[in-house]
Amino acid sequence: MRGPAAAFLVLLLVFSLIAICLLFFPSSSPLSVQFSLNASPGGAQSSSRLKIYVAELPRSLNYGLLEKYWSLARADSRIGVDPDEDLRSSLSRASASWGNGERPVLLPYPESPLIKQYSAEYWLLGDLEASPTTRSPSAAAERVARPEDADVVFVPFFATLSAEMELGWGKKGGFGKKEGNDDYARQKEVVDLITSSDAWNRSGGRDHVFVLTDPVAMWHVRNEIAPAILLVVDFGGWFKLDDKTSDRGPSHMVQHNQVSLLKDVIVPYTHLLPKLSLSEDQPRNTLLYFKGAKHRHRGGLVREKLWDLLVDEPGVVIEEGFPNATGREQSIKGMRASEFCLHPAGDTPTSCRLFDAVLSLCIPVVISDQIELPFEGILDYSEFAIFVSVADALQQHWLVDHLRNFTDKQRHQFRRNMAQVQSVFEYDSGSARGVGPAPPGSAVEHIWKKVSQKVPIIREAVVRGRRKPNGVEIPLRCHCT
Repeated sequence: MRGPAAAFLVLLLVFSLIAICLLFFPSSSPLSVQFSLNASPGGAQSSSRLKIYVAELPRSLNYGLLEKYWSLARADSRIGVDPDEDLRSSLSRASASWGNGERPVLLPYPESPLIKQYSAEYWLLGDLEASPTTRSPSAAAERVARPEDADVVFVPFFATLSAEMELGWGKKGGFGKKEGNDDYARQKEVVDLITSSDAWNRSGGRDHVFVLTDPVAMWHVRNEIAPAILLVVDFGGWFKLDDKTSDRGPSHMVQHNQVSLLKDVIVPYTHLLPKLSLSEDQPRNTLLYFKGAKHRHRGGLVREKLWDLLVDEPGVVIEEGFPNATGREQSIKGMRASEFCLHPAGDTPTSCRLFDAVLSLCIPVVISDQIELPFEGILDYSEFAIFVSVADALQQHWLVDHLRNFTDKQRHQFRRNMAQVQSVFEYDSGSARGVGPAPPGSAVEHIWKKVSQKVPIIREAVVRGRRKPNGVEIPLRCHCT
């Protein structure tokens, strides 16, 4: 048999073999999760690295703040810091090495849970400070030497550390004021330097990236940086200013309650609990676990109601806890022994607890109607977390009954899916105390991918701005979701 008939039979045989392989050797993990982790999020833009220019700021506004923090912490009996010889040596060498043209990061980020969970700017800058020769060929971003060659301009201000230092060591009650507030002085210095630059004036700030992972970061100057790309853990941190300013100011400006998924990026908190691999997982005897503060404000009022509903339910562990060493150990034990981990809204819609649950392979149960999550469009959270409306959760016995209806097979699949995405929520620069490229698949890499998605929108907005006649203002409208 020759000719077309033979060719047809060969093709038929090949397709039959493929079908048999798919039938008897299916993928061991859900297609949706595999696809989402490997997919390129930025369309045409994703075929090349995101080009990033690091704005020139004095070292005192980033790594110098770390030196100041450790110096203050060593003298503060409340902190109880007794740095090892390596850290003491680093403190004395850091400024000198920077002045000689070297750019190593010699100091670790604070381990204090109240600060560490907001450390994204440290890891992002560490990735950009890494030598180009150490970067993976598949890296999502690269640093460029001139702002005109960049897709975005990264502003390397450690805004969260600055705010927390003022709250911890500043004048009592002075954080909300400007006079005598060292954090405000640093905020103003950053804004004055950045907004007077040619790069800012070319784009109106739309292509600049600020990291505001703590609700109090850059609290006094948010109106000035509103056009930029803001990296935030959620939009709840804008609430306090919304009440006071949403009806004030020029109507053409983006207001504080107009942060938007169109231009901004939701990033993960830094997890506080260690990673548990799937091979280390042990039988779980608790149905649902929660450890944290009972009393919260605003949307977090649901937490107190849930507490009262669940505290006496069989198989449920609900307990007051705080982010100290004892609380951390209790949380590790509790999350690793539980099938599900409760994630209700707090003062803002989310917290690091969600990412601690994923790293602990404890299925998150999210009860926060206004939550926004990192890397959506790349990840499908429904593959490894359960979402429940506040209205359903507040019905007597509803939540516990709902969770008990999940079969062992379903729970195991949730945990297998979580194991695939754990690295997505890990911040790493290759060294606990140094500059290094972000590993492929890490939180930093995924942040750059999400920023890359914004580039076409930014370019369009900048081009639209150029055609504006003199004396005409184009509204900075909100595209909220």
